[in-house]
Amino acid sequence: MSSPTSRFIALRLASGGLIALAAAMGVGRFVYTPILPFMVEGTGLSPAQAGQIATANFIGYLLGALAASMGGLRGSRRAWLLGALAISGLTSMAMSFPDYAPAAAPWDLWLFSLLRFVSGLASAFALVFASALVLDRLAHLGRPGLSALYFSGVGAGIAFSAVLVAVLNRSGASWADLWNASGLATLIAALAAALLIPGEPGKTTAPAASSAPSSGPAGMPPALIRLILAYGLFGFGYVITATFIAVIIREAPELAGLEAASWLVVGLTAAPSIFIWNKIALRLGGRRSIALACLLEAGGVALSVLSSSSLGILLAAALLGATFMGITAMGLMEARRLTRGDQRRILAVMTASFGLGQSLGPWLAGYLHQVSGGFTSASLAAAAALLLAAALTAPGSGAGKAA
Repeated sequence: MSSPTSRFIALRLASGGLIALAAAMGVGRFVYTPILPFMVEGTGLSPAQAGQIATANFIGYLLGALAASMGGLRGSRRAWLLGALAISGLTSMAMSFPDYAPAAAPWDLWLFSLLRFVSGLASAFALVFASALVLDRLAHLGRPGLSALYFSGVGAGIAFSAVLVAVLNRSGASWADLWNASGLATLIAALAAALLIPGEPGKTTAPAASSAPSSGPAGMPPALIRLILAYGLFGFGYVITATFIAVIIREAPELAGLEAASWLVVGLTAAPSIFIWNKIALRLGGRRSIALACLLEAGGVALSVLSSSSLGILLAAALLGATFMGITAMGLMEARRLTRGDQRRILAVMTASFGLGQSLGPWLAGYLHQVSGGFTSASLAAAAALLLAAALTAPGSGAGKAA
């Protein structure tokens, strides 16, 4: 049985990790969604341009996740985490560049894209190093169950960003003010994380990759290959709604005023989702649970463009929030279960698959909006991708029992 002291230390660690994830992911990575409608109104940004900026962020996240997971980086993991949080906050504040006019100054679009690319890098480094700092030590302290509290930080940050943007908008803040406030909130959170997450004596280098032999692509079981493909489809399937839901609502007059409420619902349903899906996976098995979550998310993605009612759009937001973090976590856990040899490599492959799908989504959505005048075709394509992901991961799609 763990002592009261170890329980306190574990709770402090998990809370610090929650704050770090809320800042780097919930705010730094996803605050673009609630701010985007105000940027569009204030700058004349087109959906295609908005998609380019979002894609730059997701490419940065992909490259950052791969680089941070390779090991061999000099310096302490805590220093990398706090540095990434600081960069996340500063790049958000830099997005308030006041003279942005995409038609008159096209280079400003590339500046925005560069800033979001760097922000994506920072978010990935923060996630990798926060996880390395918090999860290993929670397990060592005998409190692995607190990992659910840690992962709830993403949803908590999304909910916080929804409230922050809504309150500041009601007070007359400009889109630039919203970016400044988001960046300042991230920097404050970095200070809180620094107080709650202690350093590790003797740790000067991030852990290197395992030298254990990799199973390699030729040795991958079919279920793992299907999971990798499904993970890429999931990355594409969730990201269009996650990026453009506020703009989708803004373009529907009958849904006016629901932008902040929908994003708040996404955050509130995301916060406990990993804990809930872990329980479901224990009963149904990993592959069945991933397939079920993909089916539910497909319904939410389709509903986001097919429903014209307030209840429908809020249900779409709830289905998105309740599933996207769960699928992310369950997919990685299932990949680890199916892997023989070096698990770091298969996690890198999974991250690459997810990142490629995620990077394609906003770009395609922006292009199809330019062609069709709306997000319906892109969102329905995303829903179809999620249905295919469910088919690929369902136990009946291949041999072997789901676990």
